[in-house]
Amino acid sequence: MTMCARKVAWNLRPVSLVALLVAAAAWGGCGSAKVATTRATVPVDTQRTVFVAKATVHDTVTSPQPATSPAQAPVTVPPVIAPHIVWDPIPFGPLRKSQMVAYVRRHYGSFMKPTYKLIDPHVIVIHYTVTPNFQSTYNTFASDTPDPELHELPNTCAHFVIDRAGIIHQLVPLDIMCRHTVGLDWTAIGIEHVGFSDQEILDNPRQMASSLLLVRWLRCRFHIAIRNVIGHNESLSSPYHHEDVPSLRTQTHEDFKHADMQIYRRRLQAMGSCPTT
Repeated sequence: MTMCARKVAWNLRPVSLVALLVAAAAWGGCGSAKVATTRATVPVDTQRTVFVAKATVHDTVTSPQPATSPAQAPVTVPPVIAPHIVWDPIPFGPLRKSQMVAYVRRHYGSFMKPTYKLIDPHVIVIHYTVTPNFQSTYNTFASDTPDPELHELPNTCAHFVIDRAGIIHQLVPLDIMCRHTVGLDWTAIGIEHVGFSDQEILDNPRQMASSLLLVRWLRCRFHIAIRNVIGHNESLSSPYHHEDVPSLRTQTHEDFKHADMQIYRRRLQAMGSCPTT
């Protein structure tokens, strides 16, 4: 669950051919449905800039193994390729930050100090938007109104949205929490994909190539294991899931079920492990 919107040019930098070939190498999957919700849109005047995110090259998940004999070739780990990202922020000022602190107090206060800061994330959650385009998704997140599902503030959001053309939009800094997955917001980076089903996203080469590049860069930067790159539908099985509100302890969504995330994680594994230094 999550959505947003802002009108942007769709002819930004093309997705890397190498990334497309890697993503296409393991194509396949099965779809699932998600119930759409209608949310109000508001015009927001923000400045867009394009930047290349800096990659870090360390990880504790998998490391290249040394050769066991002089004749064995050394293992080569592909470098982490930083994706092109459009910085397209939603409003997240003092009021929204204070609302996030109050949300954390209600939902995670039993084990952490209330804060709006995302500190040392352990999970990356994959979503689809149930919207036709990036603009409608942006508008939903930018409007800080009570969400239609839980009726709480701040409104839902995601750190990144990947549109159908494969353009990666960043809406929120990575040191700020977003409400995108009940029970995991305190430690999860949220990535939305514009579309209506798992299958639609898995079958879109440009969207998948950008998604895999982004997730590999993020997991190497934050030392996140591939097993902790999950679909929203897998949230209840995460070892990091925690929810203080009893009625929400079994709440999850339909997007990216286990079988489809197995396909996604295999493609991510094929991108290569994180280099060590």
